[in-house]
Amino acid sequence: MALLDQSALRARIERLATIDRPSASSGEAEAAEMIAAELRFTGAAVTVEHERAHGTYWWPVGLLCGAAALAGARGSRLAAVAAGALGAAALTDDIGGGSQWFRRHLLPNGQTTNVVAETGDPDAPQTLVVVGHHDAAHSGLVFAPDPPRAMMRRFPRLREGTTTPPTMWGAVGGPVLVALGALLRSRTLRGVGTLISAGYVVAMADIGLRSVVPGANDNLSGIAVLLSLAHSLEDEPIDGVRVILLSTGSEESFMEGMQAFGRRHFGELATDTTTFICVDTVGSPHLLALEGEGMLWMNEYPKGLLATVAGCAGELGIELLPGLRLRNATDGLIALRAGYPTVTFGSVDEFKLPTDYHWPTDTPDRVDYSTVADCARLCRRIAERLADPS
Repeated sequence: MALLDQSALRARIERLATIDRPSASSGEAEAAEMIAAELRFTGAAVTVEHERAHGTYWWPVGLLCGAAALAGARGSRLAAVAAGALGAAALTDDIGGGSQWFRRHLLPNGQTTNVVAETGDPDAPQTLVVVGHHDAAHSGLVFAPDPPRAMMRRFPRLREGTTTPPTMWGAVGGPVLVALGALLRSRTLRGVGTLISAGYVVAMADIGLRSVVPGANDNLSGIAVLLSLAHSLEDEPIDGVRVILLSTGSEESFMEGMQAFGRRHFGELATDTTTFICVDTVGSPHLLALEGEGMLWMNEYPKGLLATVAGCAGELGIELLPGLRLRNATDGLIALRAGYPTVTFGSVDEFKLPTDYHWPTDTPDRVDYSTVADCARLCRRIAERLADPS
């Protein structure tokens, strides 16, 4: 199979990492065009789709939490109930993978860019969609890599956990407590909710003011997997499966590019014959398939597909770290919530944390290219299994 070797994977990540790629930006669009050009070179039918997107998450979260904090601290009882309840409802929708009505209708929107490449038999009985994103995240003090690792060194039992911390619960919980405290006339609840909401405003402001990271692991590693698959499928097509390689924009602004792809294409893709693989941050030492994910509540990935993935990994001699659930969200969540069999590949270090996550050190020299190569091999094997289940 003509999958890209580690030096070729690195060359592509290094080239794209030189582009400043905030969500819904000209840099994101430049990266998309570069990816589209290589996909066309492999013979895939490529479409570049421009979609509306707001492009941040710190403005929606910061504004709604700020309104709750202000009402909690200075507003009337009615204002605190209203700001807290409406803020919590809008944040639940925005963070939880819903319609994102607040940002779509009440905040400025720009343009994000998705790249859709199709190869294989368009009339094949099975379709596989492999998704990665090409935008990059802003940094922020909340993403500092050393404190959680220092805590785990001090308390080794923390490494035994199988679910990452719920970092966004407070964004909803703060406004809820403001509203509940006002409703019950509880100064304590209202005060705690106000402090939590204000804390999120400070954190979101810090993120918004910081620069974009190079995003080599998160998620040019996933884009390298897509490009590797494209070259492999050109040289050795797989009969019996249509493969769509999807590179999304604005994933870092809560999956806006994937949401737009769903609005445009989910109606054309039957849930009983379409499988999604999301490839996100696969440049840490230990490859894994998530058991579930979600920033507010856990969405479980289908056990049958996870068993198939584990079988394919075993055939290739690839070890997958088992049992991890993510209190965050990837593009895979959008496909999963739409009813598609979905699996999301990620990777972690010995602390069960992704390397250099949302930090300026997320550079090409720190990517584990053997993990990226293994992920590409595994995606190829899953495509072969879909084409021939026997």
